[in-house]
Amino acid sequence: MDEQALLGLNPNADSDFRQRALAYFEQLKISPDAWQVCAEALAQKTYSDDHIKFFCFQVLEHQVKYKYSELSTAQQQLIRETLLSWLQAQMVNPQPEKTFIRNKAAQVFALLFVTEYLTKWPKFFFDILSVVDLNPRGVDLYLRILMAIDSELVDRDVVHTSEEARRNTLIKDTMREQCIPNLVESWYQILHNYQYTNSEVLCQCLEVVGAYVSWIDLSLIANDRFINMLLGHMSVEVLREEACDCLFEIVNKGMDPVDKMKLVESLCQVLQTAGFFSIDQEEDLDFVARFSKLVNGMGQSLIVSWTKLIKNGAVKSAQEALEAIETKVPLMLQLLVHEDDDISSNIIGFCYDYLHILKQLSVLSDQQKANIEAIMLAVMKKLTYDEEYNFENEGEDEAMFVEYRKQLKLLLDRLAQVSPELVLASVRRVFSATLQNWQTTRFMEVEVAVRLLYMLAEALPVSHGAHFSGDVSKASALQDMMRTLVTSGVSSYQHTSVTLEFFETVVRYEKFFTVEPQHIPCVLMAFLDHRGLWHSSAKVRSRTAYLFSRFVKSLNKQMNPFIEDILNRIQDLLTLSPPENGYQSLLSSDDQLFIYETAGALIVNSDYPAENKRALMKDLLTPLMERFKVLLEKLMMAQDEERQASFADSLNHAVGFASRTSKAFSNKQTVKQCGCSEVYLDCLQTFLPALSCPLQKDILRSGVRTFLHRMIICLEEEVLPFIPSASEHMLKDCEAKDLQEFIPLINQITAKFKIQVSPFLQQMFMPLLHAIFEVLLRPAEDNDQSAALEKQMLRRSYFAFLQTVTGSGMSEVIANQGAENVERVLITVIQGAVEYPDPIAQKTCFIILSKLVELWGGEDGPVGFADFIYKHIVPACFLAPLKQTFDLADAQTVLALSECAVTLKTIHLKRGLECVQYLQQEYLPSLQVAPEIIQEFCQALQQPDAKVFKNYLKVFFQRAKP
Repeated sequence: MDEQALLGLNPNADSDFRQRALAYFEQLKISPDAWQVCAEALAQKTYSDDHIKFFCFQVLEHQVKYKYSELSTAQQQLIRETLLSWLQAQMVNPQPEKTFIRNKAAQVFALLFVTEYLTKWPKFFFDILSVVDLNPRGVDLYLRILMAIDSELVDRDVVHTSEEARRNTLIKDTMREQCIPNLVESWYQILHNYQYTNSEVLCQCLEVVGAYVSWIDLSLIANDRFINMLLGHMSVEVLREEACDCLFEIVNKGMDPVDKMKLVESLCQVLQTAGFFSIDQEEDLDFVARFSKLVNGMGQSLIVSWTKLIKNGAVKSAQEALEAIETKVPLMLQLLVHEDDDISSNIIGFCYDYLHILKQLSVLSDQQKANIEAIMLAVMKKLTYDEEYNFENEGEDEAMFVEYRKQLKLLLDRLAQVSPELVLASVRRVFSATLQNWQTTRFMEVEVAVRLLYMLAEALPVSHGAHFSGDVSKASALQDMMRTLVTSGVSSYQHTSVTLEFFETVVRYEKFFTVEPQHIPCVLMAFLDHRGLWHSSAKVRSRTAYLFSRFVKSLNKQMNPFIEDILNRIQDLLTLSPPENGYQSLLSSDDQLFIYETAGALIVNSDYPAENKRALMKDLLTPLMERFKVLLEKLMMAQDEERQASFADSLNHAVGFASRTSKAFSNKQTVKQCGCSEVYLDCLQTFLPALSCPLQKDILRSGVRTFLHRMIICLEEEVLPFIPSASEHMLKDCEAKDLQEFIPLINQITAKFKIQVSPFLQQMFMPLLHAIFEVLLRPAEDNDQSAALEKQMLRRSYFAFLQTVTGSGMSEVIANQGAENVERVLITVIQGAVEYPDPIAQKTCFIILSKLVELWGGEDGPVGFADFIYKHIVPACFLAPLKQTFDLADAQTVLALSECAVTLKTIHLKRGLECVQYLQQEYLPSLQVAPEIIQEFCQALQQPDAKVFKNYLKVFFQRAKP
């Protein structure tokens, strides 16, 4: 072996050596006999360096995994012997191998096992066991091999081909028949012999039992001698976590509901007698977390048994199952309220399913009602933040608590389904008591009180947020709590979590303010002072900007008296932050979008006359336009690229803000009624010069393009004079992405204005196409995936453009481009239908062809088009589906085929018998189609029902493809 290259395997080697080692590994993988050198090195113990041994196993692993079938019988035998002699050597080595080497060896054994067990090595386990006997090192490797085999056979994270899945099923079936009882016996012997001497081996063995129990005969494990031994291990500190997991796997195994009930009950009896149910005496939290998972498994297993027994009508047994479940509830509640969230989280599944049972019972006992109440109390307690939660810098622990809260929310929702009155009364009790003394109460208790009110909105659902009508007792309870929330002064609480919860809740229950509008001013003030948009925390300011926008928009009818005041107060938040002086504005530009949207909505939805609205909108947008002009000049002067980028960003924000103010308008009518058309036209004239700026083109074009999309809706034909020059600028020096984003703008204009924009479209049609073709024809590296994807998306956009033009009744735009250009365009559509394996584009191409045939395919169509139909369109309808890449099992491809059928039907409709004769006498015979099939095809084509032909065409091509 190349000793120099092997030096690079050491983790401390420099990068050149490491590169050389990698190259050497690749070289050995390709070499037909390098594996033999590695096998010999392992068998002869040539190397003492761990990394070289690992490397040798990697080479063997590659050989077994990818090239095993290329080896001769003798070579395969050599690999088997090498591995067994390596295993033999481990029994007598003075030192055991490092764990990573043992794991890699186990993987190679497992790969060899799945390859050979069914054919050449049925005595695999017998051979391994005869080598390892009861030697602790041998047992360690034997157990690692078993885990590696389980991982190969049943690990759901490993993606297997259907062939491998079939093989794995066959291996498991054969193992069950031939060797599983022997393996189980070996596990029992290991557990028995090592129970006092080697806890590491015992833990490994318990892990193996837990893994295999899911797919072997349960009675081999769920019997007295095994279970008693496992229960014995539950009392040994170093073993009990693994024993717990092992029992969990046994309990989780599917079996007859009555047998499962008996198994769980006998386990519980022993565990309870041994004192495991006394959770509060246990200090080892890791163990309690495993035990909680076990109790959860036992509880859910009993619930599954109950469900099956009820379904089967076994009333007596079902009653027994229910009683068994009820006896576990006190333990479940103990675990649910445990101060450790992991322990609590592990039991939520049982708790959730138990509530589901109670929901199905017609009458609840006093004990069951008490259980519901206890769960409710537990949820309210566990929702509370603890002191350690870091609100300013949320890390992994905080993320886990947020996830845990989501689980508790599901539990609260389920509680509300079982007993809505109890949930409402409990929340009201906690909420009222806490808000009475919020000034002297800890933040986490105030937060959870408000949070519970917030959560009621989903726990007690109503349509369209109508919480304050309908059920009188519920409506008045919610109304009382909301009144308390907004009048108690709790919005001034000095903790971000309480502040945010306050705003979230007033927005969630915005319908309250239509019932009691007198509270609107004090909530608006909270939004508009240091509690909300001027809060010291950026996180609060950011979230409040969004919530404020929602609050104002949802209550637009009630906002009229406050509009001027609000607009004055938010004035400072509307400033476009200047990039040059490092000034940090209160809100990010994303947050400012919400403030602009709010301002626009306030103006548009107000009761003011049109001239007032126009004046207010002008006041809102004029500073943006002024700032835009200044910044554009500065951008043109800026030398440094970083400064250019920050100016371009600010310019883009200005355009975005103006766009966002228009969101309150639904169409041109509303813009006209508000007298705002002129202001937006001014904006357009201000922003369009940015398109001719040679710097930072991408970002500037993107912003202006979005604004144009918006203005087409708001100003309609008043935008049209601006479109030609804007288009001209946007087509200069453009990339695939620019075109991809520009085409939807043209499509929007075409679809909306149709004949009005025909002259413009005719003028810019070929320049646009030249820009598209130029980008598509640019050479790219063969393996450049992103360039290929960009071209594919551009191709789709191009065909979507042609589809819009033809579908909007504007085919003259194409027809007037001159015969040569028309043919070039049509050929690109034929290529799109046939040559590129992209069913989305192919579908669009067939839609275009159908439309053109419908418009031009008659006797009065353009000269030469009938010839084009027979020369190109008809063949395309056959060549595309016959391609290997045209996958008829794929849903998108079937849609493309459906449009292909429409194209053929349309040709038949326009050309009649001539089309049938052409297919019968010329085209189909040229494809070597049998005469009877030709006959059948033409009959299907002539069927009046298009659906019949679509279905036939699919069958026709399924038969035609090999």
